[in-house]
Amino acid sequence: MCGIVGYVGYRDCSDVLVKALSKLEYRGYDSAGIAVFDEGKIKVVKSKGRLADLEKKMLKQGALKGTAGIGHTRWATHGEPSDRNSHPHSGARVTIVHNGIIENYREIKEYLQRHDVKFISDTDTEVVAQLLDYNYNGDPLATIVKTVEKLEGSFALGIVFADFQDTVYAIRRESPLIVGVGKDENFIASDVPAILKYTKDYYLLEHDEIAVLSKTGVEIFDINLEKIEKELKTADWDMDAAEKGGYEHFMIKEIHEQPTAIKTTINPRIQNGLPDLTECGITIDTLREFKQIFVVACGTAMHAGMVGKYTIESLARVPVIVDIASEFRYRQPLVGEGDLVIIISQSGETADSLAAMRLAKKLGAKTLAIVNAKGSSIAREADMLIYTHAGPEIAVASTKAYTVQVAVMYLFAFLLAFAKGTIDEDECKRLTKLLSDTPKIIEKSLDKTKKITQFVSTKLIACDSLMYIGRGLDYALSMEGSLKLKEISYIHSESYAAGELKHGTISLITDGMPVIAVATQPHLFEKTISNIKEVKARGAKTIVICTDGFNVTDDVADYIITVPKTDDILMPLLAAIPMQLIAYYTSVNKGNDVDKPRNLAKSVTVE
Repeated sequence: MCGIVGYVGYRDCSDVLVKALSKLEYRGYDSAGIAVFDEGKIKVVKSKGRLADLEKKMLKQGALKGTAGIGHTRWATHGEPSDRNSHPHSGARVTIVHNGIIENYREIKEYLQRHDVKFISDTDTEVVAQLLDYNYNGDPLATIVKTVEKLEGSFALGIVFADFQDTVYAIRRESPLIVGVGKDENFIASDVPAILKYTKDYYLLEHDEIAVLSKTGVEIFDINLEKIEKELKTADWDMDAAEKGGYEHFMIKEIHEQPTAIKTTINPRIQNGLPDLTECGITIDTLREFKQIFVVACGTAMHAGMVGKYTIESLARVPVIVDIASEFRYRQPLVGEGDLVIIISQSGETADSLAAMRLAKKLGAKTLAIVNAKGSSIAREADMLIYTHAGPEIAVASTKAYTVQVAVMYLFAFLLAFAKGTIDEDECKRLTKLLSDTPKIIEKSLDKTKKITQFVSTKLIACDSLMYIGRGLDYALSMEGSLKLKEISYIHSESYAAGELKHGTISLITDGMPVIAVATQPHLFEKTISNIKEVKARGAKTIVICTDGFNVTDDVADYIITVPKTDDILMPLLAAIPMQLIAYYTSVNKGNDVDKPRNLAKSVTVE
């Protein structure tokens, strides 16, 4: 959510900033802008809309020429998307870009207005720019410290001062920010993809750390202005991983990357045929201590947690509560010593999930993070940590990050069940072997379901609303299928437990309305078929996703999508594939921007 970049070096700054911002488009935005030191002055150009709109405006007004500056893609929070609300924002001598939310901006704005400061936007960000300018005494570092002491909320700031040319300042609190280190050039960015074209080396700024970037070096200070030394990190994936690689969209590329992502994540954590999570801080002895588990996450990550819940409770017989992070924080959860709270987050910076984890730790629970981003806030603060080695996921709609999270939950569930003695070593090895074999079967599922999902998607593009149904693990999976479709096709879609249809939901069925039913669990198959017949009898067009060998007759399903068979408990990994493809092809057929759906952000770093 929002993207920040900054550059100091020898290149054309405008070109670097726009190209870097293009690598952050997946974060979601509705306006963009840059500020560059041009002929000794800070000059700003910004525009509502996409980066293409900014570039058109730059061509019309004339390119900004310089070698230092800052840039931003904005996700509107305070004030509508517009040119005047776009970043950067300026005072008389200070210009900034900002990611996050300033919670006390109103009182600061009122204070500044009483001192004759004029505002031209509706944003909380301009308040920070004007406060910096109001406090400015010629010393940028002292001014930054004095200003942020007054701020409440989350922020990552890129700052330039008019009388300190060729220098970029940055500070973060909660919102992520990195400092890229190159040769005779340095960068700030919200995420690694922005700088990969230029360097793989970066510093990860911690809470209230201030970075000072010049062409020749980077200095980092704490809030007391004591200089600190930090570990220089190196990104473990290259520019090619963040490019489409011949695919039309990032989403379809990432769907096809799922077998490799699962293999990369799972295989190194299997030793002698058994799950081995000791490098993650998880041992047999620690697992035996937990009496209750909470899974806390948002959106797609929460759906991965639902699959984990069914699996853990089925195999390990340990109660699992799945909570939406934004609800967990405020419902006074009954969490304490002896409990394990699992936080699932792709970015590791999800604001509600991070706050939920901090609450769980405060209440005495142990925390386990499942994240994809190394060095992220959730990763650093958790008691135990499992990295999902999915690589960069650029498309806003998550695919490979989801299946890798599910795969990790399976590995954890198998080990927990073995630790608790509810399955023996042979059964644990059997399940682990099946999991490690799943990437090959996913490849078959991709090949097997491509054509039928393309065809089915043509039957969905004209509908106003549809429904997903399933039971047990299939219901957990149908939640994700429904979310995927609505995210990128903009078709209203909801998922329901199939057994609940008669309790009100069936009244929504109209003639021709599509219903996508997931039926991969043998012990629930006949009951699900009965539910499918109920909606078909009321005029629904039924699409059934099931396992090879299941007998689904024409009077039950208008369209049948079959996936290869594996152990029942692992079927969500295979059945996820056609649901992702249905969403993808429906969006493509509607002519939507598949990778950057409207109103959505990849990383939600504010509440």
